[in-house]
Amino acid sequence: MSKNKNPKEILKTACPGFMGSPLSRREMLKQGANGFGLLALSSLMADKAYAGLVSSATPHFPPKIKNVILCYMPGGVSHMDTFDPKPKLDELHGKPSGPMWQSGDRPRTWLKCPWTFKRFGQAGISVSELLPHISTCVDDLAIVRSMVSGFPLHPRGNILFHTGRNVGGHPSLGSWITYALGSENNNLPGYVLLHTGDIPPGGLENFSNGFLPATHQALPVKADGVPIDNLTPADDQLQQQMKLDLLLKQDREFSSELGGNDAVESAISNYEMAYRMQSLVPDVLDLAKESEATKRLYGLDTSNKEKRQYSLQCLRARRLIEEGVRFVEITCPVLFGQNNGTWDQHSDLTRGHEANAQVTDQAVAALIKDLKSRGMLDETLLIWGTEFGRTPDSSNGDGRDHLETAFTIFMAGGGVKGGTVFGATDEIGKKSVENITTVHDLHATILHLVGLDHQKLIYRFGGRDVSLTDVHGRVVHEILT
Repeated sequence: MSKNKNPKEILKTACPGFMGSPLSRREMLKQGANGFGLLALSSLMADKAYAGLVSSATPHFPPKIKNVILCYMPGGVSHMDTFDPKPKLDELHGKPSGPMWQSGDRPRTWLKCPWTFKRFGQAGISVSELLPHISTCVDDLAIVRSMVSGFPLHPRGNILFHTGRNVGGHPSLGSWITYALGSENNNLPGYVLLHTGDIPPGGLENFSNGFLPATHQALPVKADGVPIDNLTPADDQLQQQMKLDLLLKQDREFSSELGGNDAVESAISNYEMAYRMQSLVPDVLDLAKESEATKRLYGLDTSNKEKRQYSLQCLRARRLIEEGVRFVEITCPVLFGQNNGTWDQHSDLTRGHEANAQVTDQAVAALIKDLKSRGMLDETLLIWGTEFGRTPDSSNGDGRDHLETAFTIFMAGGGVKGGTVFGATDEIGKKSVENITTVHDLHATILHLVGLDHQKLIYRFGGRDVSLTDVHGRVVHEILT
């Protein structure tokens, strides 16, 4: 043993238990080859195309709106029973429509709409009596009757609508928008999911940040019980601050050893956000300051539990964007034990769609009217959508099946041409035939309204530049002002 070396130093180099932390990638690049590796990394990081780590929070061009509210109707709303009247089905009702799907099925027959359509507003747009409240808002709506989806399966259809892909692991629309633009309120997240305890098929992948930094995933807020779990502090403020400081110190040291790590950095950001949210969120979600007239407008005075919860979330959506939250999604409560989405009526169409409409119709219309009366609709985009449509025929005489070749959505708010009907389906509503609009087109249009070019909003992942719309999508200028 050398007399010039301390035995402990020798032990450190020989025994793994005494070894220091391994070199981080940044340290290796800095020390190796006289630091030229780090210079190369710095050059890459400065390149705007390397969008994986930097978001400028600056739109590509002046936006028409600041906030987005998505009223999502999972399960597949029947377009020919809501916004797309098909008188031809009255003639065909009860007649055979085609071969059975599988042995043992009843013969498929055409099924007419159980509800009547009337024209509403100055535009004279036809809407079913199923939606009496939304029908009073038609002059503010741009109704797209020519939507198509690539998949007639609930999980894939939902994930496609939210992420532009049919498999999980990709960022949702809300995540892309908050990644690009951030939140206007540093004490609130940019992306909030308002739910009633039920998540649409496809699960949390619908609201995931995917490969974007974890700070851009949706924050779930429940209608019933405690809105946000683990937000109320268990300690007094001083003790909590001390614990948080220690936790953040340890996380930052760990992140430094790793040479920077999104998971750790996002955890730090989320801890800090949660701390700031403790004082603001309860006030934002508390409706005590709302007038009784406003509560009645939304339908909070109802004895229907599901309707009251959905109305609560719609009113909360307005309060959240009022406080600067960028993207809010509201999902429906599940009725009758439907595990594929509440609007999934393969049978008992009349009972199911009427129950769903009763829960959602008044609150959605109230949200539009409330935003408009407060001067907020001009800076907000509201989207009412579903994953696909339903067939014009039935396998059992009282329900409709999945249809990916035609469905309807509507949009209202800043930059949208109200009182507009865009696109058309064939005479029985089975296929979109005029101005066919894809989910990617819808995404491109939404991004355009918030000031983002869907072809330029990219993130470097897996060795390629990835976007929400991939190589697809066009802005539907026909429905924009």
